[in-house]
Amino acid sequence: LVMVFYGSNGKSNPVSMENKVEHQAKNEITYDIHLPSDLGMLYKVRLGLQSLENSISQLCLRHFKMQNTSTLDTFSLTINKTLPLSLNGDRWIEFPVEWPLKEALSVVTYHLTVFSRNILSERNLVHMTACIYGTHGDTGDRSLLWSLQNIQQGEDNESFLVIVDAVELGELDKVVLLISSKTDCKLDIKKLHLKEAVKEHPIYVFEVNEAFSVHANKPEIQREIPVSFVIRGDKKKNDIDNNLHKEGSQARNLTEYTIKVYTGDKRGAGTDANVHIILFGNEDKSEVFKLSQSLEHQDPFERGKVDTFKINTKKLGSLHSIEIGHDGKGFASGWFLEKVEITDASRNSVYCFNCNR
Repeated sequence: LVMVFYGSNGKSNPVSMENKVEHQAKNEITYDIHLPSDLGMLYKVRLGLQSLENSISQLCLRHFKMQNTSTLDTFSLTINKTLPLSLNGDRWIEFPVEWPLKEALSVVTYHLTVFSRNILSERNLVHMTACIYGTHGDTGDRSLLWSLQNIQQGEDNESFLVIVDAVELGELDKVVLLISSKTDCKLDIKKLHLKEAVKEHPIYVFEVNEAFSVHANKPEIQREIPVSFVIRGDKKKNDIDNNLHKEGSQARNLTEYTIKVYTGDKRGAGTDANVHIILFGNEDKSEVFKLSQSLEHQDPFERGKVDTFKINTKKLGSLHSIEIGHDGKGFASGWFLEKVEITDASRNSVYCFNCNR
């Protein structure tokens, strides 16, 4: 048995109940577990069976009770469900945590429709999960090929429906797929549609359009798919929404670079001119950026000072050179530049370009 706890500040790692039994009676087990203190107020618990690949065992869950041993705050819930759930083979149960005077989230049934070319013919050999992310957390990895519904097959396309029960996720953001196989194969996935079962709209569309080459002796493939657009059922709202998601998608494809500019500690080293920079990587080069908003100083590029700037641009790959200069304007335009340090947090890389002139 494994549990994951969600709080207002984040979620715990999966907590295995193995070796955490404090007391055991006939039909009741008490576990003593320690959670990070910085999770914030708990709002959701997911519990389930960690691995069922070679097991047919079932777990009947009747009642759940949780108490903070410091504050004595207590939450209890009647479950009366058996894992794995018989309807869709899901091995996880999620439920909201209800506290006095605080409105709890509700459990929602989501319909995930997978559009592909050849998954159904390989389904007995392939293991495929999806983790759905929204503003209220995620679903954890849920099996996509255990129990399929509404199967549609054509000559060159197919689709099937997967049912996922989860505490409501809010606005959906992305889906992370994990794919592995017992044999070498190629899986062609076109797109995913995701919506609440009881509503016609909104439908969140995740464009995949990728053929995954899966190898039996290689690690599982992980692919993060951001939402492409949302069908709201109202054309005007759709247009606004799609533009927002297009902008959001573009923002997600940008990389933030932190640029530290070291002005030398020599007489007359500072400048009042307008400084610009261009970054060159092994994949692309940036546009020209004017360095004017220093995070430390109102008047940047003064003698012996370090100025930090942040820019967002397309992914450039590994940086190999920069172009930095100024327009010669201002009373004291001469400038002695010691060096430039650039941090690419997405690659966990720091690049140093020495100038000393």
